[in-house]
Amino acid sequence: QVQLVESGGGLVQAGDSLRLSCVASGRTFSSYAVGWFRQGPGKEREFVAAISWTGGRTYYADSAKGRFTISRDNAKNTVYLQMNSLKPEDTAVYYCAAKRVERNPLYDFWGQGTQVTVSS
Repeated sequence: QVQLVESGGGLVQAGDSLRLSCVASGRTFSSYAVGWFRQGPGKEREFVAAISWTGGRTYYADSAKGRFTISRDNAKNTVYLQMNSLKPEDTAVYYCAAKRVERNPLYDFWGQGTQVTVSS
């Protein structure tokens, strides 16, 4: 069992940066692939970024490429999402999720989310 807790959200202005953290419990977290997702008001949840268990492979949605960076520190059981040049359309609840098998499209564990609000 893995429990995920996101933090780092907040209210910022367009152009600002935020770094989200996803801290996991469980000794095997370092073997899990992790993804970040978001759900904006009135929108469906969408993929933002993902990282392999080693950190050697990363994936981004087109909306995140060039602005967001996903990374992980397995010694700290933490995955980060650095978000730069934020836009009002980035406003959403951001969730991290973990899965045992990287190629599996479904995630096994989800956090409770952290709110990001970007004002114009």
